[in-house]
Amino acid sequence: QDMGRFGYQHMGVPVSGALDPYAHTVANLLVGNEPDCATLEITFMGPDLEVLDTADVAVTGAAMGLTLNGQKVPQWTTLRVRKGDRVRFGQAAGGCRAYLAVTGGFDVPEVMGSRSTYVSGAIGGLSGRALQAGDILVRGSGRLVAGQRRLPRPPLYPSEIHLRAIPGPQDDCFASSLNTFFSSLYTVTDKVNRMGYRLQGPVLDREPDAPKSIISEPSVHGNVQVPPDGQPIILMVEQTIGGYTKIGTVVTADLFRIAQARPGDRVCFHSVSIEAAHEHYREWRQLLRDAPDALESF
Repeated sequence: QDMGRFGYQHMGVPVSGALDPYAHTVANLLVGNEPDCATLEITFMGPDLEVLDTADVAVTGAAMGLTLNGQKVPQWTTLRVRKGDRVRFGQAAGGCRAYLAVTGGFDVPEVMGSRSTYVSGAIGGLSGRALQAGDILVRGSGRLVAGQRRLPRPPLYPSEIHLRAIPGPQDDCFASSLNTFFSSLYTVTDKVNRMGYRLQGPVLDREPDAPKSIISEPSVHGNVQVPPDGQPIILMVEQTIGGYTKIGTVVTADLFRIAQARPGDRVCFHSVSIEAAHEHYREWRQLLRDAPDALESF
C-alpha cells in the first residue's frame, strides 16, 4: 500500500492505500524513503520473510513480536538486514495492522497512479492479490541510511477507541437516536475488513418517516452508515458508493484509530462541528509533515 489511488472513485475504483497513514509514513522515513513509497500492510498475523539482498527495513504500527534471525528486535526503528536473514512476525498484540518499509519501497507496477493493492478489483500490488508463499518482493533503488533512527514516542492503540465525528449527512433520519450514537459504547465485531468495520451496540432507530435506504450516493472514508438492523458500519478505503443512510462521519484525523481496532475493542463517538473537524484535519496534516522531525538517531 502507498498513500492511495485518487481520482477514480467515479469509475468505481476506491482510494485504497494504507489504513494507518502515520505508521506507513514513519516506516518509510525510517529507511530514507519518501512517504508515498509502497509498504507492506500486515494485518493480524505477519509473514515469515527471507532477505535476498542488503537493505534497511522498519516495521511500525501494531506490535507483532518482530524477530530477526530468531532474536526479538524493536519496531519503529531502522534495522539493517542482509542476504539470508530471516524476518518473522507473530500475531498482533496491540493494534491490528503493521507496516513494513524497505529501502527504495516495494517495486510493484503503478496502476492508475498508485501501487496500492485493491484485492476485490484485482489491481495494484503484486498481481492485485494478497501475498502467497514463495512470492518474491523486489525493492526500488535507494541508498542505505547513514545510521539507525527511531520514533521515541510511538502512538498507542488502546482497546477503547474514541472517535470524533460530524453528524450527517443523513442525521435528520436519526433525530431521536443521535444522543444514543454519541453517548454509547459499541463493540467491534469480527466482520471487519478494508471496506468497513461493523459495530454492535445500542440500536439506532430511524424516525418513523425516514427511509431504510436511499438512492445510492458517493461515500467517503469515515462515513458511518446504518443498515436496517440499526447497527453502525464505519466505511473504510475500499468503498465508493452506498445506499444506506449515514448518521455521522468520523473525522480524518481519527481514522487511523479505527483502522487499528481489533474484534472485541470498544468504540465511542463524540460529536464535533464541521469547523472543529477542519481544524483537526489541519493538525493531522501538520503531524504528517512534522514526522521527519520526530525521529531521532542513536
